[in-house]
Amino acid sequence: MIARRRSPAAIFDALCGTGPAGAPRVWFDRAVVLGGSVAGLLAARVLADHAREVVVFEPDRAAAPDGSRSGAPHSNQLHVLQPGGRSQLDRWFPGFAGQAAAEGAVLVEPSARTRYRNGRRRVAGAPVESLSLTRPFLEDLLRRRTSALPNVTFAGHRAAGLEATGAAVTGVRCAGPDAETVEPADFVVDAMGRSSRLGDWLERAGWEAAPVRRMPIRINYATALFRRAEPDPPTKTALALRGALDGSEAAGAAFAAVEGDRWMALLAGFVDHRPGRTADDFVRRCRDEYPPEFGHVVSGEMLGPVANFHLAESRRRDYHAVRRLPAGVVSVGDAVASFNPIYAQGLSSAALHAACLSAYLRSDDVRAPARGFFARQRIVVDAAWGFSTRADLALPHIDGPYPRGYRATRWISRRIVDAAQVDPVVARRFDEVTFMQRHPSTLVTPGILLRSLRNTP
Repeated sequence: MIARRRSPAAIFDALCGTGPAGAPRVWFDRAVVLGGSVAGLLAARVLADHAREVVVFEPDRAAAPDGSRSGAPHSNQLHVLQPGGRSQLDRWFPGFAGQAAAEGAVLVEPSARTRYRNGRRRVAGAPVESLSLTRPFLEDLLRRRTSALPNVTFAGHRAAGLEATGAAVTGVRCAGPDAETVEPADFVVDAMGRSSRLGDWLERAGWEAAPVRRMPIRINYATALFRRAEPDPPTKTALALRGALDGSEAAGAAFAAVEGDRWMALLAGFVDHRPGRTADDFVRRCRDEYPPEFGHVVSGEMLGPVANFHLAESRRRDYHAVRRLPAGVVSVGDAVASFNPIYAQGLSSAALHAACLSAYLRSDDVRAPARGFFARQRIVVDAAWGFSTRADLALPHIDGPYPRGYRATRWISRRIVDAAQVDPVVARRFDEVTFMQRHPSTLVTPGILLRSLRNTP
């Protein structure tokens, strides 16, 4: 079980480790992963060390021409693989980043990453490389690496429920053209995304669904691809935010050099602010409302239409709080928590869920409900959820729910964010937390707080 006296920060640091996971122990004859998302594929990789056979149910593998899938309609939007997520991919698939770069992904040096807040450029932060690529490219490479494992296979089954004997899951019911069939399973991973039906299945079988927390954000995204002429541009990724902390209309833009000699550019707004609904509007806003780099990116040929996406709320399911749960089932990725994508922590959070699964399978009793897994996962989810929702609560259109001590927390957060604009030490620590390499509590150490108070512009 997870050590009771260890702090969340210490557990988070251990989960972020990149060394070998240790000698595996085979627990299961057959494990099933419901969903071939990034979280699902990483779960399959971990389970390959602990099951004789792993089957990934992937009913929506076929993608639309723009790269989106029915199970991941936001796949055609800009995604960022932060250094924390990248290191986990290299941990589970050695050489992953190098292979991605060899196949066209863009390695982003610290000097090629720029950030702006309300038009003001931020000082340099953490000196780490990131990997820039589209989500379909990432998922394709992950799927190829996962399918190369000798004990992992893929199936097009569509899950319709769970089978249990006694207090443990024993199979997955699958919807067929004429009747349901049952696929045996000693262990099941729910990677079905935001629309996961695991809670309904558990309640139907007499167990308990996880409590759900919601934060309405009503964010709108528009993403477009442009031809990129420079093979090695001086700025490869940029993020520009405005208004998020001063009560004015919040908006943002970002771009990244991606595979195929392309730029991927994004505009974001809240509520009724829907930027970039047409190609002309998209280009005009990038050129007129954001720093010059954005105008340069959109000066090339636009490749295809503008893709729009709306996310009404952040949402999390607190499986750690469930009292009655069968053994042999866990949930990962967006099926547990999906939060405002503007902070770019979703992929890294999903990668750390795999680390939670590995730690659980190497140290806990898998014949009992997976409380050790959910306890570890809670620390990861709390880190990302707290980071994003505290920032979202400063938006003028969001009116709670406010956690205890919110006023003081917001005051401190504003000092840290302001100082990160001008203080390299604070900026580096802020990046490490944003990149999901360090726990958020490391932002409120005496040294960082003192620098933040001294260096607030």
